[in-house]
Amino acid sequence: MKRLLVPLAVAGLSAAALATPATAAPSWVSDPLTPKPADAYSSAYFWLDANGAALKKATEFRVDAKDVPKLVHPQTTSADGKPGMAAPTGTTGAAPKSKNVNLPKTIGKVFFLDRAGNQRWCSATSIQARNRNLVATAGHCVYEQGKDVFAKWVFVPGYYQGKAPFGVYAGAYAFTAYDLDTYDDYDGDFAFVAVHNGFELAGEKTVSKAEYDKWAGDKWAKDEPIDAATYNKCVDLHGGETPDCWAKLSTLTDVVGPSFPGKKRAFKEVAKEDFDKAPTGDGNGAQEPAKTVVDHVTQSEYEAYKGPGYRKIDGSGNFTITHYFIGYWVKESAKTDYFRTVFTLGLAKDAGRLGDVVGGQGVAWNQPMGQKVTVFGYPAAPHPDGDKPFTGLTPKICAGRTGTKTYQVNMFKVETHQVLKCSMTGGSDGAPWLLRYDNNKRTGYVNGVTSLFHDQDGNDRIDFISSAYFDGEVADVYNKANYAATKSIVGPNGELIGS
Repeated sequence: MKRLLVPLAVAGLSAAALATPATAAPSWVSDPLTPKPADAYSSAYFWLDANGAALKKATEFRVDAKDVPKLVHPQTTSADGKPGMAAPTGTTGAAPKSKNVNLPKTIGKVFFLDRAGNQRWCSATSIQARNRNLVATAGHCVYEQGKDVFAKWVFVPGYYQGKAPFGVYAGAYAFTAYDLDTYDDYDGDFAFVAVHNGFELAGEKTVSKAEYDKWAGDKWAKDEPIDAATYNKCVDLHGGETPDCWAKLSTLTDVVGPSFPGKKRAFKEVAKEDFDKAPTGDGNGAQEPAKTVVDHVTQSEYEAYKGPGYRKIDGSGNFTITHYFIGYWVKESAKTDYFRTVFTLGLAKDAGRLGDVVGGQGVAWNQPMGQKVTVFGYPAAPHPDGDKPFTGLTPKICAGRTGTKTYQVNMFKVETHQVLKCSMTGGSDGAPWLLRYDNNKRTGYVNGVTSLFHDQDGNDRIDFISSAYFDGEVADVYNKANYAATKSIVGPNGELIGS
């Protein structure tokens, strides 16, 4: 992935603010996820389509490690600067006082495709930002082994049992530590992602071919069978061949020339390789220009299809079957099936800026160790002994004081992770560690995100989780992400806004 700084016009930063001395090692990097509205639209639609089927199919992302990593060599760590905080923002007043822990509206899941094309999730939260558009999660939930960013990355706040109550927010730009991106060093295992406005599906609309061609958003065309009378009426209405009514040959019979009286035009489906080899005409005018029909299908239809059509997962992750036809002039009496192509537009709705919809947690850095934090995540992976107490469908909570010293984790090049006694398992990767959590306002300060899981007593059960220590370098990355500007990806009529 070519390294990219967010464009100055987008981020709103001056060249002087971004300038780094030639001898200074950078502390942050940024990569594009889906900065273009068309790509962001496709990512969001991929997860929402078919009543959120992809969301429900996704499984928890797990760090690739043969053994549960051990915490070693505790050490006292001093902050690299003055303590700092960015205050949280909220969209509602204080909740009624409760003895139970109230879930914050800001938490949710990030979904993405890994390199193998598997649908995965991690935990995350919305955080305070000047443009109300930032998500905090683990760096390994954005960057695959510290390298390329994951595909179709989105955030779903308030995720609950396959539902996206506040819409889907497609990632535009990702910001992380230079050491994670360059060396896969988990001391920098955190990321801040600027997301576009939220996106919700708003139904569909059948339109004419002309309207279909002009539409910039999601659209699809499918063929439905009709009888001969309807076909003839359609042809008569349009004075001949139309873009939406056509005849299909089951077998290639009764082929004639274009001057034959009582002829009609019909199409025969062929395999792609035959289509590619077919000439444009046979010299007598019997063979006519080709026709292709692209069907958007569900994953199950895609996997079950055995016909001559060409199966493909397109660049937007949609499952498609392309049917190839060669046109012929045939006798009017030739046996054919008749079809009408139905052109459909997928309508969408702008859900607004993330921080305006669910609020944003604060961010804290260079804070003293040994403070109480509350962690919210979606654990799902089994413990090392195979026991699986969590489903990942609903968020879970851990609360307690972090260790007074930081630890090394040799397997992941970690020198200074903070730790918390907690039995959450994989799937809660990226879960926010909230300092000073106000149970009534449901806000606090993100002072870490779950990075790794540990079995310290050797009983094959997760008993500790760890996070990068949020120091001045984390604040530097956050401050850069804080300026990233994003926007709505759909217009007032449900159309895709131009890039």
